[in-house]
This record gives sequence, C-alpha cells and structure tokens, in this order.
Amino acid sequence: MMSKLPEKQEAIKPELRMVAWEITRSCNLFCAHCRASSASITYQDELSTEECINLVDEISDIGKPTLILTGGEPLLRADLEQIGKHAVECGLRVVIGTNGTLLTEELAARLKEIPVSRIAISIDFPNPGLQDKFRNQPGAFDAALAGIARARQAGIEVQINSTITKMNVKHLDELLALALKIGAVAFHPFMLVPTGRGKGLAEVEMSPQEYEQTLNWVYDRQRELGDRMFFKPTDAPHYLRIIRQRNQEDKTQQSAQSGNTGHAGHSSRIVPSRGCLAGISFCFISHRGRVQGCGYLDVEAGNVRERGFKDIWENSTLFHELRALSNIKGKCGVCEYKRVCGGCRARAYEATGDYLQEEPYCIYQPLALRSVPARSS
Repeated sequence: MMSKLPEKQEAIKPELRMVAWEITRSCNLFCAHCRASSASITYQDELSTEECINLVDEISDIGKPTLILTGGEPLLRADLEQIGKHAVECGLRVVIGTNGTLLTEELAARLKEIPVSRIAISIDFPNPGLQDKFRNQPGAFDAALAGIARARQAGIEVQINSTITKMNVKHLDELLALALKIGAVAFHPFMLVPTGRGKGLAEVEMSPQEYEQTLNWVYDRQRELGDRMFFKPTDAPHYLRIIRQRNQEDKTQQSAQSGNTGHAGHSSRIVPSRGCLAGISFCFISHRGRVQGCGYLDVEAGNVRERGFKDIWENSTLFHELRALSNIKGKCGVCEYKRVCGGCRARAYEATGDYLQEEPYCIYQPLALRSVPARSS
C-alpha cells in the first residue's frame, strides 16, 4: 500500500479566489438542467440590497476574489448594477453568469461602465431547435446570441458555458466552433451533476468512460488552440489528473521522436489550479445567504444572516472537512492525484449521501490499489 502522506501535505491551506453568488433565484427560462429549479416567480426573503452591500464588504475583508453574480437570472435583479459597482469599488473582479436573453444594448453599456470584467453565457446546443427545447423557451438561442453580440460590442469579454450530457456531447466540436465564431475567450464545459431540476436528466448523464473521453477531447482542443481559447471543465476535477498524464505522455513521445525533452503539452498559464475547489478557493452563496462549497453540493456551511462570512469561511465544519485531504474516502483517499484533483465532492454526495466518498465518475485506478494483491477465493 502507498505510505501515508506527510502531515503537512494532508490539508490544503484555503485562499478564497472565487465566489459564485446566486443573487436571485428568479429566472425567465425553465432550463432542464437547472440546479436551483428556478422559475419565473418572485422568491421570498432574498437578501436585501443592504444585506448584499454588507456581504460584499465582508467578502472583500478576507480577500479579493472574483465575484460571479449569477442566479437564476441575475439580470432580473433591479439592484444588480449597484451591487456590482460596490464590489468593483471594493477591489473585486466582477463576472456575471447569465442566459444572455435579457441583455440589451443599453444594459451591456452600463455593465461595461461598472466595469464587469466578463459575462458568461450558457449555450448548450449549436442550433435554435435543440437549444430552445432544452431551455424551454422559443427564441432562447437567438436571444442569447444577440446578448453575446451586445456584450462584445460594449467591450466585455464573453465566456461560453455548456452543460454536457449524452444529448449534446456529440455537438462539442460545433459548440467550440460557435464559441470561436462569436469571439468568446473561454469555453467551460460543465459536467452534469444531477441536482435540482437536473435530476430529471440522470438518464442522459454520461458514463465514467464518456467523461474520460470528453476530458481528453478538452485536453486535445486546448493543446491545439493554446491562447486562442481557455478551457475549464467544471465539476470534473479529474481533468487535472488527465492533464498530468497527457503532459507526461507528450514529453515522453517528443523526447523519443526528437531527443528533445521540451514540454509539448499545456503551458502552465492555461492549466486550472486544482480540481475540486469547494471550500478551498471557492464557495457558493444562495439567494437567501446560505453558504455552500459549491452550488451543486447541497450542504450548508453556514448562513450569512446568522454568522459573518469570514467566520463561515474560516471556521465552518464543512469547509474544514473539505480541506483535510486525509478525510477523503475510497480510492480518492489513496490516489496519488488527490491533492490536485480531490474528486467531485458534489457528485460523491449525490451518489452516496457522503461528500467525502470517492468520485463515482472517475475510471482511474490509483497506484496504491494496483499494488494490493488479489484475494484468493
């Protein structure tokens, strides 16, 4: 068996780099995959403007993370610009995650004035028929493309998010081509975690083998496109393991072919920092102030209406458990890649009810387990 890691390597020191904040759960669409099961209704008891401003102050007191204002549909919140402007004044980089359908030319110009650094817009299919059906709204595809054009015209970077299932994995090349055509700077494939309304898509969730194939597709496209497009698979922490495996293969192959030991794989500038970031460098805040490791891990670390955000980030039981690598169970617990990968804690929770269990959608067999002799019957 693999020897126990030194104690200093068994926990990861937290550094808050990114906060996703569901500033409203209301949404003008009714998408099939929605983790929040959002609808076009008014949700009661959402954080007030004053509470939001105070929360921005609390976040900025412990770091200067990127603040992702999302939903639901964040453009439905009347004080979105006020919250975003205050965040920028506090030194935070502000990104908006939206379906893009409500982004007018005038609103895009005002968001640029804040300034919003990037707008992430969700496109799951490369044509109107399939996109509109998935989003349960005729015209959703064309409206999203119009929103993208308005954001770019205003001078705001655009990122494309795509939730990947068996339904659209065959369209990945077309989705990438669309992202390049519209001038996106990043393409983020989200590997479905069936939570909320997304539970209805469980039958079209990809198999572990298909996840592996998809993540290798991402690696190949990133290597081909380099700085032209930044790829960040989300809810797929084992991509970090694939990067390291493929980089080593590339270096070995290049060395064998040319005698050169140069690096043929990803440059360090375009490699994500870690796999699962929940409670380590990332957290999620709900429309009612509930803090979670991520939006898909439906376990509460604390509520900002009851405890200060700093206290939750630094002292919550959930976050302490997620940061201690020695807590991770199953094959993830003995995997040599657990420090850079960690397995998807949300997917483990949805599959087993235990967020510390092993990632159920990774096909990799750790070296420690390969060395265990088979039991005789």
